[in-house]
Amino acid sequence: MKFLIAPNAFKGTMSAEEAALIIAEKIGQQSDSQYIIQPVADGGDGTCGLLIDSLGLEKIQVLTLNAIGQPIMAYFGWDAGNKKAFLDVSTASGLGVLESCQKDPNSASTFGTGLLIKKAIELGANEIIIGLGGSATVDMGTGILSALGILFLDENGREIPVFSPKFLQKIQHIQKSPEIPQAHFTCLCDVRNPFLGEIGAVNVFGPQKGLPSNQVDIFENDCERVLKLLIKKSKKEWKDLPGYGAAGGIAMGLQFFFPSEIKFGADYFLDLVGIKEKIKTVDWIVTGEGQYDAQSDQGKASFALLQLAKSMGKKIALITSGSGGRNAGFDAVLELPKLDFSRNDFKEKARQNLDRLLQDAFSERNFS
Repeated sequence: MKFLIAPNAFKGTMSAEEAALIIAEKIGQQSDSQYIIQPVADGGDGTCGLLIDSLGLEKIQVLTLNAIGQPIMAYFGWDAGNKKAFLDVSTASGLGVLESCQKDPNSASTFGTGLLIKKAIELGANEIIIGLGGSATVDMGTGILSALGILFLDENGREIPVFSPKFLQKIQHIQKSPEIPQAHFTCLCDVRNPFLGEIGAVNVFGPQKGLPSNQVDIFENDCERVLKLLIKKSKKEWKDLPGYGAAGGIAMGLQFFFPSEIKFGADYFLDLVGIKEKIKTVDWIVTGEGQYDAQSDQGKASFALLQLAKSMGKKIALITSGSGGRNAGFDAVLELPKLDFSRNDFKEKARQNLDRLLQDAFSERNFS
């Protein structure tokens, strides 16, 4: 029997790669079993990192700055033949590289990601693919724009230093350099939130990134004012589209000055890694995510694999916590026990739970 091992990340506990290796170890212990490993993603944190590894792209290391201006080594994947660069916002401007006390959307900036992009363009990239998951910022992409030649000025016409406290609040004028580079941006995300409003970037994601609840309305007002300046400077019509709320409005900010598009869900990822060809050769697909729920049907990787499995006559198993996957149509649903996240060893416990769950599944012959 041959398996395609294709888990998504188990958010907060295991990366997609870690989960895949645990699953592979268990399958490898079964007689007459073979497997292919292809971890998957759908626009969330680490999507481009997985694409870089899956496509075997060259990693270009760059010394840049994190979301609060500290030096950090980051990278992008380089597809020289197609002049494309792949990078995750989280690589330089992510929450994962900050301490809890460092989270502050009032001064956090995507400038470091902009420096990565600038390096890629200097190398010859004409398309930049950006994974928007895991950002620490709500800066409307102003940091990236600053690195690429858009100037944000105060009331005296002076350029505002990036990482300044209350950067957005200080913006009074915007200037476009005549030498901004030419590049097309493809932004990958797994959320459909608009930028403004109750389900927008500030209200939903701001507090997760360290914005105090009593500053949410003030911050959103500052964003609306800067938005009007961006519209005025670019002379573009604007509509708040699904996905503009991802990564604090990066895709929205970019489209004022660069050709850009948003792509949702797992389809883009799965197409690039040739998932259909891999599925053709196997009997079972084993996928999984932290918790399968109603949002999973909106473009998550596990749901996309379910649709492909059904259309291609293959069996598919889901590994997840909770009961949300029971009636989704999977041939087998393996449910992980609840974790106590107050424990210091909860990540190790998550790996042990996955190992034990798979051992039981094979003992009970769930895959047949």
